[in-house]
Amino acid sequence: MQENFLEKYRKIGRRIAFYRNKRGLSQEALGEKINYSKSYISKIEASNSDVTYSLDILFAIAAGLQLDPVIFLLPINEENFDKYRTDK
Repeated sequence: MQENFLEKYRKIGRRIAFYRNKRGLSQEALGEKINYSKSYISKIEASNSDVTYSLDILFAIAAGLQLDPVIFLLPINEENFDKYRTDK
């Protein structure tokens, strides 16, 4: 990973954690929904992590949270959560 992208990965990880909590899911529950381990979800969400992941994983997380993946590139807020839900 290019060093200049590390902060972008961390921001996406924080957004994943926020929306996972909005959905009332633990890391373990999300991992089970998308067939990834709790520890891998934890690494993705960790603000001090340098883990990288593919778009496939990001899309799987979005599907597991019933969100359009674009939400992970936008600021965290209720309006975006309501606008980008796929379960309505």
